[in-house]
Amino acid sequence: MRYALIIAGGSGTRLWPMSVKGLPKQLIPFIGSDPQGSGGRSLLQEAVVRLEGLLPAEQVYVCAGAATREVMLEKLPGLTPDRFIAEPTGRDTLNAVGLGCAAIHSRDPDAVVAVFTADHLIEPQDELRRIVDRGFALAEAGGRTLVTFGIAPTHAATGYGYLQLGAAIPGHDAFVVDQFKEKPAADVAAAYHAAGADKYLWNSGMFVWRASAVMDAIARFAPENHAGLTEIAAAWGGGDQDATLNRVFPGLEKISVDFAIMEPASADPDFTVAAVPMPLNWLDVGSWPSFGETLTPDAAGHRASGGAAIHHESRNVLTVNDQPGHLVTTIGCEDLIVIHTKHATLVCKADRAEEIKKLHGLVGEQAGAEYL
Repeated sequence: MRYALIIAGGSGTRLWPMSVKGLPKQLIPFIGSDPQGSGGRSLLQEAVVRLEGLLPAEQVYVCAGAATREVMLEKLPGLTPDRFIAEPTGRDTLNAVGLGCAAIHSRDPDAVVAVFTADHLIEPQDELRRIVDRGFALAEAGGRTLVTFGIAPTHAATGYGYLQLGAAIPGHDAFVVDQFKEKPAADVAAAYHAAGADKYLWNSGMFVWRASAVMDAIARFAPENHAGLTEIAAAWGGGDQDATLNRVFPGLEKISVDFAIMEPASADPDFTVAAVPMPLNWLDVGSWPSFGETLTPDAAGHRASGGAAIHHESRNVLTVNDQPGHLVTTIGCEDLIVIHTKHATLVCKADRAEEIKKLHGLVGEQAGAEYL
C-alpha cells in the first residue's frame, strides 16, 4: 500500500522571532496572509492539503518533535494520534525518515512511502500529484530503487544539493542519479547551472521508496542507526513503544539522509538511485527572504504579511507583523527585513538574513529562553 510521510521537525531558527518553541515554523499561519493579517495557512497545512487526491487521509503520517504533538494534532484535526510519529529529540533527517518508515513498515511490510517535508510551497498541485504518482510507480517497479525528485535550477544556488544525472530509465521519464553533489561553492554552482537541467537538478529533499528498501539501505550504510531503529520498530504499537523510543532514539548518530544513504547508494550496484524531474514552481521556505518570495511586491518592492506597514522614501522592505493593531513604518530604508511579534522585533539587512540563526543563539544567552 502507498503512504506519505511528512517530516515536520526542525527548529526554524532562521524564521525567528515568529518561529518559536511553542509555534515552530511549520505551524505559523503566514502563507497567504493578507496585509490585515487574515487568511493565513501554515506550511504543514499546505503539505497535507497538496496530498489530497493522491492518498487517503488515513495513509498520511507526520513525523515531528514530541513537544509539538498536541499543537499539531489540534491544528490538523484529520491527523489521528497513531499517525503522529514523535521524535524525542532531533537527530537529523536520516533518523526522522528511518523512524517514520520503520513504524509504517512494522504495520505494513509491503509499504511504499513518499517522503515530503513541511518546508515547501509547490504549484500547481495537480501536476505535483501526477509526478509523485510516477515516482510511486518507479519505486514499486524496482525492489531497491530509491527515488528522489529533482528541480530544474533557476540560478546558481549554493544552498541546495545537486543531482548529477546519468542514463534515462526507459518507460518512467526518470534518470539514474550518478552522484549526489553537496552544497557547492559559487563557481561550481555556476558550472552546474550552465550545464543545464538535463545534467544537474536541485535535490528537492522529497523521496519515494519501498519501506523495506530504505531500511535495507540504512542497514548497509548506517548499521548502528539501523539496529536502533529496528529495536524501536519491534516495540512499535505495544506497551513498550514510548519507553523504547525514548531510550534508543536520542543515542542514534545524527546524520542527514543524503550523507548517510543516498550518496553511497548511488555508487552501490545493489541499489538504484533514480531522479524524477519535477518541473514545477518550488520554493523552500526556510528563511525570511524565501518567505518574501511568496508575497507580491508593490511598485517600490515592498512585501507585507500580517499587520499594516507604511513606508516613506524606502524600497524593498519586507514586513511581517503578527499584531493586527500594530503599525510598522520606515523612512529612507532599503533592502530591509522587519519582523514584529508580541514578544520580539527583528530588524535585519536582507543580505545578512543567514545570520539570524546566530542571533537566535545570542538571544537565548543574553535575554533568556522565554524569547525563543
